This record gives sequence, C-alpha cells and structure tokens, in this order.
Amino acid sequence: MAVPVLRFFGDRVLVMGLGKSGLSAAAALRAGGADVSVWDDNAAARAAAEQSGFHLRKETAGVEGLRAVIWSPGVPHTWPKPHPLATQARAANVPLICDVDLLLQSQHDADVVTVTGTNGKSTTTALTAHLFRHAGRRTAVGGNLGIPALELEALGLGGTYVLELSSYQLELVPHLACETAILLNITPDHLDRHGGMEGYIAAKRRIFAHQRHPRTAIIGIDDPICQDIYEALRRDGIHRAIPISSVRPAPGGVYVEDGWLMNALAGAPARIINLRDVPRLPGSHNWQNAAAAAAAALSHGISTTDIASGLKTFAGLPHRQEVVAVVDGVTFVNDSKATNADATEKAMRCYEPIYWIAGGRAKEGGIACLAPLFSRVKHAFLIGEAADDFADTLEGHAPFALYEDLETAIEDAGAMALKDGLPGATVLLSPACASFDMFKSFEERGDIFRAEVNALWPTAAARTGDSHR
Repeated sequence: MAVPVLRFFGDRVLVMGLGKSGLSAAAALRAGGADVSVWDDNAAARAAAEQSGFHLRKETAGVEGLRAVIWSPGVPHTWPKPHPLATQARAANVPLICDVDLLLQSQHDADVVTVTGTNGKSTTTALTAHLFRHAGRRTAVGGNLGIPALELEALGLGGTYVLELSSYQLELVPHLACETAILLNITPDHLDRHGGMEGYIAAKRRIFAHQRHPRTAIIGIDDPICQDIYEALRRDGIHRAIPISSVRPAPGGVYVEDGWLMNALAGAPARIINLRDVPRLPGSHNWQNAAAAAAAALSHGISTTDIASGLKTFAGLPHRQEVVAVVDGVTFVNDSKATNADATEKAMRCYEPIYWIAGGRAKEGGIACLAPLFSRVKHAFLIGEAADDFADTLEGHAPFALYEDLETAIEDAGAMALKDGLPGATVLLSPACASFDMFKSFEERGDIFRAEVNALWPTAAARTGDSHR
C-alpha cells in the first residue's frame, strides 16, 4: 500500500464492497488511523476480509457516527434500485465516496489528468501516461484501469496522476479537482445504472465540475452530445476548452487530417506525426485517442518531438485490438474489451475480410447498428446468450454458425480463414457484448482467446513478439 489515508484519523468509516479497490481502501484507511469496518453482500468476500483482519459491520448496524462510506462503484446506489445501505447513508447525510476520492484528498499537491468516455478511455489513459513518462515526468496511472487508486505511488508536488474514471466512479468523487479532464465520446451504455441517457450524460459531465486552474477540458467533438458539451464549456468563461477530432479539423485543438496528427492549439496548424506510422493505434477511434493524449501532453508543456517519439513507442493494451498472431497471412486480433456494438464498430472498420467471433450478454440495441459493416464479415461465429438474437440480425446479410464455447469457435474461425486464404483476412474476437454469461470478465475472455490461438498456432504466435502472453 503506497498511500495511507490520514483524512479520517480517529473517525469511523465503512468500506462497502470488498473487491481489489475496496480492500486497498480499507487497508489505506486503517494505516491512516481510521476506525474501519467493512461489508460485502457476498459471504465469501466477507469471510476473506475477516480472515485478513478487517472488522465486519454487523448486519443490523446503522450508519450513525460514520464520517463516510467508501462505496464500491460496482454496487448500485441509485439506479436501478438503491442499495438499502446507500439509502440509510443519504438519509443521515453520510457521504458516499470511492477510493479515487480518497487518493485525491491525500495527494492534493500532485497534478491530476482524468479520462472518461464510453469507449477508448483505457487506451487514452495508458497512452497519456506513456507520453508523460516518455517526456521524463513522474507519473502514476490507475483508477478504473489496472492498479487500484490507493495502491499507486504517493507522488506529491511535481507528480502527475493519470486516472481513468468510469461513469460509476464519477458519481462518487466529490473532491475531484483536476487540472486536465478528457471526455472522449458518449454513446448509450450503462443506462440502467443511471436511470437513462440523461443520467449517463450527467455522470460523464461531472469530470469537469470542480476543475482547478487552468481548468483544461479536452473534448471529442465527433459525436453530437460531446459537441454540445464542448460548446457549453467553451462559452462558460471558466474552462479552457480544447476540441479534438479524428475526422475533421478542430480549430484551436488537436485533430487528424489525412492521417496526420495536427496541433492547432496556438496559431497555424502544424504536423506532429503521421499516425499511419504508429501500428499500435489502428483506426480512426485510436486516432481520437492519440489526439486526446497529445492535447493533454501539450497542455502540460510536453514538446511535439517528445509526443511523436512517445507515440511510436507505445506498446498498446491487451484485449484492445491486440494482435495475438499472424498465421500464413491471417491475423488473429483480441478485442475482448469491445463490450458494446459501438466499440465493435471501431474494430470492424479496421479489417476486411473478417471472421468474426461475437456474442455474450448483449447490451441494449444488440448489433443492429453494425448492419452497414456486415459486408465485411466473411463468416460470423456466435457464442453466448446473444447468439440467437445476433443470428436473427445477421440473417440474409452474412453467413454464421452458433457455438457452445469460445474455444471451438476460435478453432473453426481460424481453420476457415486459413483455408480461404483471402488477402487481409482477420479472425476478430470483438464480441459487442459483456462477458458475464460465460466468463468472469472481458479479460478472462481475451486471455482464453490468446491462449487458444497460441496453442493452435504456437510458432506463428511466437513470431508476433506478443508482450501480453
């Protein structure tokens, strides 16, 4: 544990939800002298926490005397139905906060760059941190990505935290006050947790609510919702609003034109790098991520030379268009992180022909919006709860088959692609679905894809030099 939380020394606090972030929060609070109790609705999680020396809250205990409840963002506290403990806490004016809020309270001297959006936030977060580190800045990266917030290094003055924040987390960070906030895009997602689209948009907008000087707001303008948010912040006289785009010029911002990343923050637009020379960032969606990360770096005084060289050395993230192997001209791509159709669309635009492995627990709307791209699909291999519905949508547009398990789908997709021998052929795991019907997480789903490809074609997989195996 790197960051003891002293803010609640001597106070009673409750940690609700005992996943990785909850346990690290409990440990940090205990190390900082707080009187900590913990709870999780899962009995096994409670037993593990108690075995680690944490005091369990009694089921009949109220919230009187608590200074705060550190709430796991994964536990619903408003929609679709508020947890009884959340209702009790709000009635008693006990704040609900998450571990990111504890970090920000403890490390208020450090600079903070935050990233949110429906899609692309993990890549943008990792890429931004990479650019800062490449330029010699002392940087820690986490939040919704990888390491729990309170296990990050204590940076203090001169350091920079780059934090990915989900819409769930943004509802639980009242002390968020970052110098630079990035909003990439907004498309429908998690609507049940926010009471509809308006609630989801409101949660995303919270990233700009309490910014501190220079109040830099970097906003993608390639979707109408974010375009409206950009215009509102540009006019408010408080924020330094910077537009980013992967498809059109963005005066006063950072954008992509004919593959070139352009800096138009001050004066005439100037080229930074041709993104076609950055193989780990394929497609216009990744070009938006690059524009956002470059805008953040420029806002913090990092040179275009360092940005260009940093982009070239970015290794990419697992499960996000991760090239696992190239076998006799067939590329195997792990895009398991694509848990909705909008994310899958970004991947499908990068490849043709596609041997598409899709399915799982579908999000609202299914894959109907992908119809314009079905012509790229040579064959679809459908798995999970959504397989039948996806088959109905694909009927008459692309051939398909249904599978009981992912492993068989991978084997058949690879065999068909290799037999066909078409130029540019790609076996693409981009499910357009959540993973929880068959797997613990999208990471487990992607790990199985990688392991199966490596097992079936080990020599070719080794030749890719894949760093995520």
